Amino acid sequence: MKKSDFNYHLPDALIAQQPLSERTASRLLCMNRETGELSDQKFSDLLDFIEPDDLLVFNDTRVIPARLFGSKETGGKIEILIERILNNQHALAHIRSSKSPKAGSKIELDNGYFCVVEGREADLFQLHFENEKSLLDILSEIGHIPLPPYIERADDKNDFTRYQTVFGKNLGAVAAPTAGLHFDESMLEKIKAKGVQTAFVTLHVGSGTFQPVRVENLSEHVMHKEFYVVSQETVDAVTAAKKRGGRVIAIGTTAVRALESASRSGALEAGFGDTDLFIVPSYEFKSVDAMLTNFHLPESTLLMLVSAFSRYEFVMSAYQHAIEQKYRFFSYGDAMWISK
Repeated sequence: MKKSDFNYHLPDALIAQQPLSERTASRLLCMNRETGELSDQKFSDLLDFIEPDDLLVFNDTRVIPARLFGSKETGGKIEILIERILNNQHALAHIRSSKSPKAGSKIELDNGYFCVVEGREADLFQLHFENEKSLLDILSEIGHIPLPPYIERADDKNDFTRYQTVFGKNLGAVAAPTAGLHFDESMLEKIKAKGVQTAFVTLHVGSGTFQPVRVENLSEHVMHKEFYVVSQETVDAVTAAKKRGGRVIAIGTTAVRALESASRSGALEAGFGDTDLFIVPSYEFKSVDAMLTNFHLPESTLLMLVSAFSRYEFVMSAYQHAIEQKYRFFSYGDAMWISK
């Protein structure tokens, strides 16, 4: 298939710029992955679609305040987006400025902090933060929540909580696992009360999730890498769910990527590392049986993943239905449930 096969027209008015006042207040478009049948529901109705034998797998990554603003020694303004923290003083980052800084350049940040450009690694800059505090402490003090580029406003205090899942604990993502944003503590308690089991993976979502596919032929696309962890405890929970006839339900495409990356041998195995798994139609899923996800950008790798999970024509038809019914799209938008 080609990149252009996954294009669709989305009115700007349907791109959610703010979260709803309540996490669970979103709408839920339900699609049968085998027939394409659709129904319009509320997110809270998800409780009616899951069974005690099922296993819900969440991504417990936590978003870091990865956006920094500063200036070069010449006075030119600069914007930094941390892509990956390497240790307490070093990171890989995207830099936006009128002219790319050279190795050895010093960047002044807020509150007297600074960093030095040490070099390049492909499109990323190698930065050294020569300060008494650790990089995470600096980010917590002066960093901004890295809202996606389609949210056309500056981050505010509300985003520090709403652009995080309530269960996120492992710092490292620069974009939220957005399907998880719909859950609040009350919803999690109701899931538990129903007897449904839960498990966690970690996948630190990178800014590459928003990068466009630049080639028409998908076989030529170089997938961005993201760090993931799948524990033995989660492997055991998945094995037990399948043994009792339950479904493994991935909460978000990032949970899907983690589980399927750990299943490349044909069976789910505990492990960690960088994954560049690119899931497109014709991919055979090895661990995931059902999925909750948000709506994704046109021509994005995530839309391709969702299309692989069902059938391409079903997914594109569902997106057209969502547009006609004025669903809210992308990170702060509504959700989609895909199952048999």
